This record gives sequence, C-alpha cells and structure tokens, in this order.
Amino acid sequence: MPDGRIAVDPTGKMPGRGAYVCDKEECRTAALDKGSLQRALEVPIPAELRAELTGEANRIEAGGSRGQE
Repeated sequence: MPDGRIAVDPTGKMPGRGAYVCDKEECRTAALDKGSLQRALEVPIPAELRAELTGEANRIEAGGSRGQE
C-alpha cells in the first residue's frame, strides 16, 4: 500500500506495490520461508501477516493452539 502497510488483497485492486502468490498454503509458506515474498515487496513481512498467510491465525482462532487446559 502507498502508506507502507502490508495487506492481503484477494481482489488485486488495492493501490501500491503487490506480489502474486499461489492460493495454496504450501505455496505461501514456501514464499515466506525462502524470502521471495519479502524480496518482491521490498519490506520485511510482519509476524501477523506471516501467521495469516500460513493459516496459523485460522488454527489459533479455531482452538488449535495449546494454552491452559
């Protein structure tokens, strides 16, 4: 985005620099692990976005995280 924020844009219509990544979780994880997404966007990838892209955020919300039982 022009203001420096990084966001997922499934429409592909948000203003600013972008990068296309395969919709499969394996592709997104590989793009993050290899650093190719960071290189394409030319900025560090925040932990929150990394969790969103790898599906970890969804697993935590669904009760998949380990917490107090």
